[in-house]
Amino acid sequence: MRPNRRRKNGTKTSSFGCPGRVGHDSTPFYSSRLYEGLRGERTTAYTEDPVPPECLDKIFCKTSEAMQELPDCSVHLMVTSPPYNVGKDYDQDLSLDEYREFLKRVWKEVKRVLVPGGRACINIANLGRKPYIPLHAFIIQDMLSFGFLMRGEVIWNKAGSGSPSTAWGSWLSAKNPTLRDVHEYILIFSKDVFARSNPHRRESTITREDFLEFTKSVWTFPAEAATKIGHPAPFPVELPYRLIQLYTFKGEVVLDPFIGSGQTAIAAIKAGRHYVGYEIDNNYVKLAERRIKEFLITFKSPGLFKPKQSLQ
Repeated sequence: MRPNRRRKNGTKTSSFGCPGRVGHDSTPFYSSRLYEGLRGERTTAYTEDPVPPECLDKIFCKTSEAMQELPDCSVHLMVTSPPYNVGKDYDQDLSLDEYREFLKRVWKEVKRVLVPGGRACINIANLGRKPYIPLHAFIIQDMLSFGFLMRGEVIWNKAGSGSPSTAWGSWLSAKNPTLRDVHEYILIFSKDVFARSNPHRRESTITREDFLEFTKSVWTFPAEAATKIGHPAPFPVELPYRLIQLYTFKGEVVLDPFIGSGQTAIAAIKAGRHYVGYEIDNNYVKLAERRIKEFLITFKSPGLFKPKQSLQ
């Protein structure tokens, strides 16, 4: 792992911490034994193969366990929220081990299609109480097993927009109180290296104000109403939009292997990026296509996209 180099007159890791970090030299921290045995960056040349034009801005009605439509090293960012296997109409009744194995087949494909330094961002909520199932911890473990480098996690604070759960266990009693989740996780990983190359000198489109806000580890914005969208578990467009602005350049390709109602595609269009999605339920493919078409009609496109008669 390459430590940060210190700029002239910059700050440096110390025994008493550092209140500010300007041109920070973190060599003492990364040279400590805490990092012994942890997987670091893998030396690799930047490779980027184009997605075939007929596969861009398209949703495939099939499983993302085999994304043969996408070449190796062709996608710049993956954003998704996988099905939670909790009895929604699109779920399978899998054991926890079976569920993890299913997701691992998808994560393996995601790693194949990402460019070196490409990011994988996974929105996930934990489940149950008897016992609590920390899905985010299992996904982290599985992603690390494939050699992904973890970059951090965002806590999405849904605040009062989440379901008003009254499942508080023993009311006003220490006998068995239950926590009521008002947050979800966004887990962020890189393929092989931490920094993205930009040999084509593509443009960053994020503003200064958004960069300062999006690089915080807690995001607060409301959830999306399932009845409004027509899908049991849509995340708001704001979630993929922030990740797209933060982790991609203009015109690059964003993948959602569980695209559902098309929120990631809409966010990609809004940001001036291309999208590719996978969805096994044809009804949701049609829903996503309709919503994308409606958005394209009303959105003042930066010129990258044009409404299509059909996305299939």
